[in-house]
Amino acid sequence: MSLPHRTYRTVIIDDNEIDRLSAVAHTRRFPFLEISGVYASADEAIPALAGNPPEVLLLDIDMPGTSGLELRRIHGDRAACIFITSYPSYAVESFELAALDFLVKPIDKLRFEKTMERLKDYLEIRDKAELFECSLGAGSIFIKDGHQQVKIPMHDIIYLEALKDYTRVVTPTKKYCVLSILGKLLQEAAFSSFIRIHRSYAVQKHFIQRITSQEVILKDITLPIGRSYKASVDGLI
Repeated sequence: MSLPHRTYRTVIIDDNEIDRLSAVAHTRRFPFLEISGVYASADEAIPALAGNPPEVLLLDIDMPGTSGLELRRIHGDRAACIFITSYPSYAVESFELAALDFLVKPIDKLRFEKTMERLKDYLEIRDKAELFECSLGAGSIFIKDGHQQVKIPMHDIIYLEALKDYTRVVTPTKKYCVLSILGKLLQEAAFSSFIRIHRSYAVQKHFIQRITSQEVILKDITLPIGRSYKASVDGLI
């Protein structure tokens, strides 16, 4: 799936000038991103974000005045957000705010490339979402993938991942996307065997192999446990 002529408005916010310039240099390597604003603080950026909301935010966390986390709360889920910070301890809280990724300074080139691959995949899925529809049948979900209807047995789905207005359906062999938010899917009786472990993830119970204080292990997949969902996960142990 490729969108070679599509670019996405990107805003970079960091109070450290060197880190800000580093983020700009890394971002300019990816033609699908158009840098529409660079700011030294969240407070400086807020008026511009309100007037012309970006589609991508590269956001420091620990800044004077409004923090990156507070800015994310103000603007909700309108932009794909990637936090870039010197403090790994913010990781859990950032993912609770539906961050697409979390990078630790100094930016590693290869790690940034992987993040950009994931970002591009997410943005293209969002733009192509009209190609994906789903309906439920007896023990199965039918997903419209292009011009084909794919029948997926419910017991084959390992986990669900929230992607803003869409949900990624992950099976052992392939990933699909449906135009429905995760919370709405989980209200369907067909998904009663799933448990939400994080704002971004719900897992099928029979695939769970091990649960730690912070993670759920399913086969060779490890997913984080959100603080808000820890009590329900603890009930499975």
